Amino acid sequence: MAFFKNNFWGEKNAGFDVLYHNMKHGQLATKELAEFVRERAAIEETYSKSMSKLAKMASNGSSLGTFAPMWDVFRVSSDKLALCHLELMRKMNSLINDINKYTDEQVKIHRKTKEEVVGTLEAVQTLQVQSGQLQKSRENYHSKCVEADRLRREGAPQKELEKAELKSKKAAESFSSCVEKYNRVGGDFEQKMSESAQKFQELEEAHLRQMKQLIKAYSHSIEDTHVQVGQVHEEFKQNVENIGIENLIKKFAEQKSTGTDRPAPVGFEEYSSSQVPEGKKSRSKAFRIPGLGKRDKEPDSTDTAVTEAPNSPQVDDEGFVIRNDANQNDILPCDGFCS
Repeated sequence: MAFFKNNFWGEKNAGFDVLYHNMKHGQLATKELAEFVRERAAIEETYSKSMSKLAKMASNGSSLGTFAPMWDVFRVSSDKLALCHLELMRKMNSLINDINKYTDEQVKIHRKTKEEVVGTLEAVQTLQVQSGQLQKSRENYHSKCVEADRLRREGAPQKELEKAELKSKKAAESFSSCVEKYNRVGGDFEQKMSESAQKFQELEEAHLRQMKQLIKAYSHSIEDTHVQVGQVHEEFKQNVENIGIENLIKKFAEQKSTGTDRPAPVGFEEYSSSQVPEGKKSRSKAFRIPGLGKRDKEPDSTDTAVTEAPNSPQVDDEGFVIRNDANQNDILPCDGFCS
């Protein structure tokens, strides 16, 4: 639909100026879009850093108690959210580069368009000049006609009347010439303005199409991030559900276990001397003088001076007296020389 071609005419022929400046405003819109996306990228970067700090806070959570494993779930979720927003920030920066590229192309397109419509601008200026001249010529013609009519009504002298009629005739010829010239200039302007208006509309349609593509990329980037964030939240929720109370209790018991052996019951035990181990029974060592023990000197069988008395106590190798009472394990020391 030829909206521009049908709606930018008017008495003052200002439509061309409106369309031309509207084209230039496209550069401003592109610049402002880049600034907006840049600000959004900064917000995402700040958010990502904040989530990283939150993840660090979770990693520093207390390792004591049964709740400790839950902090790892918070840390993983916060780290993933930080990555999601960091990725969105990178997409925003990439989009800014695309906008800047389009801005450069836009400048070239506008420069080329300006060269192509310069004829229309000249036609507009010519028509505006001619319109001014036409207005003056019309006013002059009307004033001359009014003057001739006045003289005719007042019965002015013939010579004066003929002079006034001559002036009105010349004014009419001048006005007719201006009308003819204005129509010729107007026709040229109309043709060029129609072409330029169509060109401006096509240019604006292409501009809006490109801007919508950039906005679409912006929207898709945010949408993708929201999907990722939703997945992270769903994973967080699922992880919380999977770590049941019983699991937390079990994990704590496994990690902090102090043993499974319970104390056995103890009964009363009566004392009994028979329970004392034989190796623990006491032995008293007899007093002896070195050199007089059996292992120090064996008596000669031919020595009649040294005879064993019939009732002399028996002595072991170490000089202990061996008693012949009921309990032969009790050993007592000799109180002197054993004879």
